[in-house]
Amino acid sequence: MTKGTISLVALVGVLFVILSSVFIVDEREKALVLQFGQIKSVKEDPGLAFKLPFIQEVVKYDDRILALDTVPTEVTPSDDRRLVVDAFARYRVSDVVQFRQAVGVGGLRAAEDRLEGILNPVIREVLGSEGVTSNTILSADRAQLMQRITTQARARALPLGLEVVDVRLKQTNLPEQNLDATFSRMRAEREREAADEIARGEEAALRVRAQADRTVVELVSEAQKTADISRGEADARRNAIFADAYGADEEFFEFRRSLDAYEKAIQGSNSTLVINPDNAFFDYLKSDQGAAAN
Repeated sequence: MTKGTISLVALVGVLFVILSSVFIVDEREKALVLQFGQIKSVKEDPGLAFKLPFIQEVVKYDDRILALDTVPTEVTPSDDRRLVVDAFARYRVSDVVQFRQAVGVGGLRAAEDRLEGILNPVIREVLGSEGVTSNTILSADRAQLMQRITTQARARALPLGLEVVDVRLKQTNLPEQNLDATFSRMRAEREREAADEIARGEEAALRVRAQADRTVVELVSEAQKTADISRGEADARRNAIFADAYGADEEFFEFRRSLDAYEKAIQGSNSTLVINPDNAFFDYLKSDQGAAAN
């Protein structure tokens, strides 16, 4: 082996050792330097860092805020109306040393399993506490409940080296076995409200109809009254005219009345009267015949 070859091999070995002892910490990460499984140093600042080659290893953890969707949890508020709550949490690794000691080589997967084991009991505890009803959970007061859940979960997650940033309730539903009963109750309530509206509408219609009938009767009565008054005044006026005419010329008045009587008694072309010829009804007819004979 030549001297140049030996130098090249030595150079490659040195470069390999240097590269094995250098690692880069991203600004979104934190790193632990381990030696035989024991923590030797923590690298939290981004940039180049060094370790002993071959005997030390580097484990990196995400330093960003992470999200965890919990399994839907059934809770029983104080009004005994069971609900299924679907929540999610945002968290971050705050202490990598404590995190490594708590979860070991399981990493984030093991940490999320343990964090979910913290969140679900806290959710059931807070939502099932005294004074918290299903209406409270479904109202604007749920913001205070989420804050209580976040505070308690944060305190319980600290031994894991985790900081719970926020816990939110995504959905709140009824259990499947309660849906049919709830829908039936809602349908019955809507049908009752519809029946009440129909009854109120019919009552209003009866009032309007009764008022209209009353108005019709009043208008007809008033019109009949006005017509009777007008008819009475006309009859009085007619009688007054007849009286004046009778007083002015009694004989002419009697003659006129006889003509009217003849007209009413003899109507049509087939009228027959059987009356004594000496009856006063024929007085003017006899005088007319006499006048014609003269």
